[in-house]
Amino acid sequence: MGSKWRKAKLALGLNLCVYVPRTLEDSPPDSDDASTERLSDAALLSPGNWDAGHSRPMTPTPSSHGLRFSRSASKSSKTCSICLTKIKQGGGHAIFTAECSHSFHFHCIASSVKHGNQICPVCRAKWKEIPSHAPCLDLPPPLRGAPTNPARWANNEALVTNVRRLPPTQRDTNRRHIVPLFQAPEPGVFDDDELLDHHQPVFSEKSSSNDLLEGNFTSMVEIKTYPEVSAVPRAQSYDNFTVLAHLKAVPASKSSNQCQAYFLQAPRTPRAPVDLVTVLDISGSMAGTKLALLKRAMGFVIQNLSSSDRLSVIAFSSTARRLFPLRRMTDIGRQQALQAVNSLVANGGTNIAEGLRKGAKVMSDRKQKNPVASIILLSDGQDTYTVNNSGDSESKPNYQLLLPLSIHGADNTGFQIPVHAFGFGTDHDASSMHSISEISGGTFSFIETEAAIQDAFAQCIGGLLSVVVQELQVSIESAHPSVRLSSLRVGSYPSRVLVGGQSGVIDVGDLYADEERDFLITVNLPVEASNSETGLLKVRCIYRDPLTKEMVTIESEEVRVKRPETAEQEAATVSMEVDRQKNRLQAALAMSQARTAAEQGDLAGAASILENCRRVLAGSVSAKSGDRLCVALDAELKEIQERMASRHVYEASGRAYILSGLSSHSWQRATARGDSTDGSSLVQAYQTPSMTEMLTRSQAMLLGSPSTQRLIQPLWSLGSQPNPR
Repeated sequence: MGSKWRKAKLALGLNLCVYVPRTLEDSPPDSDDASTERLSDAALLSPGNWDAGHSRPMTPTPSSHGLRFSRSASKSSKTCSICLTKIKQGGGHAIFTAECSHSFHFHCIASSVKHGNQICPVCRAKWKEIPSHAPCLDLPPPLRGAPTNPARWANNEALVTNVRRLPPTQRDTNRRHIVPLFQAPEPGVFDDDELLDHHQPVFSEKSSSNDLLEGNFTSMVEIKTYPEVSAVPRAQSYDNFTVLAHLKAVPASKSSNQCQAYFLQAPRTPRAPVDLVTVLDISGSMAGTKLALLKRAMGFVIQNLSSSDRLSVIAFSSTARRLFPLRRMTDIGRQQALQAVNSLVANGGTNIAEGLRKGAKVMSDRKQKNPVASIILLSDGQDTYTVNNSGDSESKPNYQLLLPLSIHGADNTGFQIPVHAFGFGTDHDASSMHSISEISGGTFSFIETEAAIQDAFAQCIGGLLSVVVQELQVSIESAHPSVRLSSLRVGSYPSRVLVGGQSGVIDVGDLYADEERDFLITVNLPVEASNSETGLLKVRCIYRDPLTKEMVTIESEEVRVKRPETAEQEAATVSMEVDRQKNRLQAALAMSQARTAAEQGDLAGAASILENCRRVLAGSVSAKSGDRLCVALDAELKEIQERMASRHVYEASGRAYILSGLSSHSWQRATARGDSTDGSSLVQAYQTPSMTEMLTRSQAMLLGSPSTQRLIQPLWSLGSQPNPR
């Protein structure tokens, strides 16, 4: 009987979902019902919830729009397993109850079914009867002034019938048909990437690019150098004298001004456009809350990419599939990307290697390339197909097997794409995710609290959308015949001291706006016979400007140390900058040693290493002066100690927290771990203003702030222009 009644309702149009604006006559929801009245994640990702007055998707709020339906919905007090909000009579949402007795909001499940998913997201039962939207959800102009009260819709059967039979609006007639992406055939070669939106540099008649480089050009990188002490007596020598090379990328505002000097028609907030591939775990363990949060976070990413950025989505479980090709995030591109993400269903095992292989293939097969390219990898489990299936529990896993050669450049092609890995929850394999990021030149973030996934993604793309320097290489040259470089302390960056010790090289790569890099260079300081100063070294930076494609070279002043005859003649000043960077490297070394001890089962020894490091840091010059970095390092070491309280705590969160911290310090780049994305956290190392701004957008969206509509605006990249429509 129930089945017949459902068929009858579908035939009569009683289950028709209609998207209509909220009017002044509609009363606001009670405070008790506010949580259930918010739009679901599926609704958020639906193109129907975009503001018609904007050329890009906007984030709906409960006070601005809603999904309404004929009030013949079935009664239920259950929870929708897709959007995780209560299914409540009179809540303004249609309800679909499947043959397996599981209930969902109609718009949530219909969006999934639209892409070919005909199994229950909860129990995996295959359905014989599936929900589907009526042919039209967009009202044409003649009906936009029609009554919007749901009760009046229910009482006007002729109006409902007409709406159900109306053809698509004129606005959609030129759009190509969107094939459900899970059903679309996957090509053997991924060279179907959408062509770039080419806006070539236009130089003014008064100045060429060379003139700008040689004349009024402002470098995108600033170089400062600091010797560890300002003066050393002539008769004294050092075998390990430390010099700090400090690099800082220009702020985003200065980069924008510089671009406007280059381009006659510069768009708002110019930046380098991005090719981004997201490789997403949709194994069975992602079902429910995790998948809903992932969809919402991906919706945020899509909303904040501009029309010059391109996105591809890879979904993997037991196998991997390119869910969405590399496509520009225009209005249509965003709509299709949101639909693709909303079609995700969790099922199967975890094959990280296959997911990365598909992601690398998208990057290597593309016909054209944006200046910036990156892969985001998210997984909540352990790869059971490549690394952990040998059956030999004694052998150390070879995590490099998870990465295609084309990602980490081991095939000597010079092609390297950083993988920013995100471990989701407490069951992921932190060691493998950290190794993947380390080998590829990316970062590893630990999303301990599942709800923090959007903030973690926001911080990451805040950096990727602010690249101002590329292919940065730092060279150091001795400025004295007797001065030799002995070591370069640079974290995970590839570096080498050339034969003879007269020079050295550090390969840095990309820098985000406002990012800083600190490298400690160790040299010998010889005895000085008569000179009042000794020249030590020079630092040179060579990089590519991502906007102009020009290679730029800048050089620091020569680093010199005063050489008085006696120590009494001139007091030596200890460099606070050098001291604080020594503390940072010492803390990172202690974290690494503590992790090694913990992996060997010696948690007490690991805690002792961390405690000793905290004691040494507290006695340093910079710590005694109240240096903020030293305060943050001490807080981080203390947090790690607490996460080594027991074997269970270490396995659940300690390992991932340490590895994320090591990733952050080794690359000097922000990662998400613990509460690091919270503004009140002490552990916020390396966050840039662009990352903080994107975090603010994310948190405003999550809080449902009225300012969300103003905050969620894409950062327009080079060549992208607001759509005048």
